[in-house]
Amino acid sequence: MMHTPHFTRLGPDVYGNAHPQALLEQIRENGKALQDLMNQHVISTLQYSPESLLQVFRLAAKFESNPERYIRFNSPLQRKILINAFYEPSTRTRLSFDSAWHRLGGDTITITDRSTTGIAKGESLRDVAEMFNNYGDCVVLRDTNAEAIYQMSESLRIPIINAGNGIDEHPTQAMADLYTIFKWRPDLVEKAITEQARIRIGVVGIPCRMRTVRSLLRILTKFPQMIRELVLFHEPGIDPSAPDTYFDPGQRQELEAAGISVITSDDLMAAIPELDVIYINAIAWVGDNYEVHGRSFHLTADLPYKPEAIILHPLARGAELGTCLDHSPHNWYFSQARGAVFIRMALLTCMVERTAQVMDII
Repeated sequence: MMHTPHFTRLGPDVYGNAHPQALLEQIRENGKALQDLMNQHVISTLQYSPESLLQVFRLAAKFESNPERYIRFNSPLQRKILINAFYEPSTRTRLSFDSAWHRLGGDTITITDRSTTGIAKGESLRDVAEMFNNYGDCVVLRDTNAEAIYQMSESLRIPIINAGNGIDEHPTQAMADLYTIFKWRPDLVEKAITEQARIRIGVVGIPCRMRTVRSLLRILTKFPQMIRELVLFHEPGIDPSAPDTYFDPGQRQELEAAGISVITSDDLMAAIPELDVIYINAIAWVGDNYEVHGRSFHLTADLPYKPEAIILHPLARGAELGTCLDHSPHNWYFSQARGAVFIRMALLTCMVERTAQVMDII
């Protein structure tokens, strides 16, 4: 059966509600904090100070506010090569790193299967890293082996970015998550926030199994003053206090030591009217396969959200996030995916010591 093509006019910019200009004006420039990131591996969110993160967000907001300026008039990464080594399926992360590097004028080499490398013949990760030193200026690695990033960093003389190491961490995703929250509420970057202005964040996911959730929780400890309450949701029947079922040892204590009020709950529907930010994920990639968690949670457009509440999701999504939300004001997950490109542009510019070149024209 043939279908007649249907053409419609493009609607308004779906990212208009996430324009970064207000955030850009909220954060005072600190070039020293950006310089501290130069020639540095990106392995965990724990390695960053709040001020360094804010300066990454500020530079990302500059890129996002006027991306054409850097594509057409400035190519700080021209003649630089990024090695994208992705040994696990990826859409957004791999493409956004590619997009970020190309937007800054560089070239990329991509490896998507470790069986096409010397690793398949028993070559050590340290030796692979030695080869990468000669072939590129920066490496982005996604690997199902949580230890691979650490083994390679021992031999690398060029910076490497952790794009997901097993179920451990995904630091640049967490940066994109927090960048989105700050674009939604730029006042949250302030060091002193009134109790009334603080937000309730609900997180649906398994902290000990999902690297996106683990990294998000860690980056939130850098800005505890913005959080009135952090609610972590689990499925009925799960005991969050039982070892290795919900938290890793010390995970909850890390949050509470930072001054964040943490509660756990299995009743998302009852909490929705009180939440300002809902972060939901269902998929954890483990080894060579994936797990699906939180099958009892489903966000749809007809739920009683606060009018200004936003929903975040690292994507790819399943039944937990209804497409009926895509055209609602609560949809900030597409902005989240878009903003990740500019976060990675900012990081990459710092890591290959091109910050000064960019700052000169801003």
